[in-house]
Amino acid sequence: MSMTPPSVEKLAEIMAKLRTPVTGCPWDLEQDFSTIVPYTIEEAYEVADAIERNDMAALKDELGDLLLQVVFHSRMAQEAGLFDLQDVIDGISAKMIRRHPHVFADVSADTADAVVTNWEAIKATERQHKSSDTSALADIANALPALLRAQKLQKRASRTGFDWDTVDDAIAKLEEEIVELRDARNPAHTAEEAGDLLFAAVNVCRLSGVNAESALKAANGKFERRFRAMEEIAGDQFVALDLEAKEELWKRVKKEEKA
Repeated sequence: MSMTPPSVEKLAEIMAKLRTPVTGCPWDLEQDFSTIVPYTIEEAYEVADAIERNDMAALKDELGDLLLQVVFHSRMAQEAGLFDLQDVIDGISAKMIRRHPHVFADVSADTADAVVTNWEAIKATERQHKSSDTSALADIANALPALLRAQKLQKRASRTGFDWDTVDDAIAKLEEEIVELRDARNPAHTAEEAGDLLFAAVNVCRLSGVNAESALKAANGKFERRFRAMEEIAGDQFVALDLEAKEELWKRVKKEEKA
């Protein structure tokens, strides 16, 4: 493994050539911030997937792909006269030093909880200086997955004292939302109440110390695993089975999985 300090200069030079008019790559030259965003999001998820699979070789590759996204966006910004890659690096370096005063200054933080408390206080101060939006909910990205954004909204609101006292209170609200969904009068009302139900479920997760996005991802994986096992048992006959037979298969797979 090389001990040479890491440098992104070579990658930045490659991107500059790809974006050079006439001699560059036609595809790269056609891109802008909005067209690259889906790739940026996809690469972040692929990093997460490699970690989940504990595939370190894949993680190395996916981190490179994600780094390319940073270089790509920075190059387009440089061409527009907005900022460049060095500005991005300088910005995050300054931010990390600013948000870790217990390491780079004389602030005390002996536990992880104390670090988080300091971090959030510093972020709140930064928001006040950066934007005219003084809400506690300011700067929570709209592009976040809905469950993750719901959890962040609730967490921010909780810091102002707007929260349930216990998880039991949140569960009671969840049960209330189930009744309201059952009583919905039309598709629009059903959609509204379904959203309220999901939001309430996120609250239960948060107050239980569970990440809602991770929990749903695990549930998706469990469903897929069990469904595929049902298909494997029934073979070509699976689709033709009635619901009762499929339910029996589900119970069988679930029992075998827990055995």
